[in-house]
Amino acid sequence: MAYASLIEDDIPLMALDGSHVGRRKPSSEWRFHRDLYASRPEVGAVLHAHSPFAVSLACLRLDIPPFHYMIARFGGDTIRCAEYSIFGSESLSTVAMAAMAGRRACLLANHGMLVAGRDLDEALALAIELEELCEQYWRACQLGQPVLLSAEEMAAVLEKFSSYGQQ
Repeated sequence: MAYASLIEDDIPLMALDGSHVGRRKPSSEWRFHRDLYASRPEVGAVLHAHSPFAVSLACLRLDIPPFHYMIARFGGDTIRCAEYSIFGSESLSTVAMAAMAGRRACLLANHGMLVAGRDLDEALALAIELEELCEQYWRACQLGQPVLLSAEEMAAVLEKFSSYGQQ
C-alpha cells in the first residue's frame, strides 16, 4: 500500500505470539520485528527499510567495516550483514537476529536494513544515520580502499559512546 493512503485501520495489531487483529495482514517481515521485541527488552521500536545505499551495500553481502567512528553508534566495530534468506521467512528472522546480536542495526543480504531503537524517534534517527554511513562508505570506495580504524581506535570510540550524551 502507498504510505500516503494508509489509515489507522490498515495497520494490524500484533501480539508476540504472532496473532493479529485488524482488517489487513501484517507485513511479511513481522517475525524479525517480533523476535527483536521478545529478545531485547530495551527495544521499543524496530524499523526496516529498503533505502538505496543500504540496499546497494547489502547486495555486496559485506559487513560495513570501521571506516568511520560513527559505526560505533550501532554497538560495535562493524555493521554486520546478515546472511541471505528469502523475505518473510523464519530463517530471515534467524539470520537477522544473529547479525543484530550486540548491535542496533544490520544490513540484510540482498534486501535492506534493520534498526532497533528505544523508541520511534531513535529508530528513525538510527535509520537515517545508517543510510548516511552507507552512502559515505559507498562514496569512499569509489575513490579507493577506505582506511579503517584499528580495533584499539574503535574500542576507544565505543568506550566514549558508553556515556555519550548523558549528564
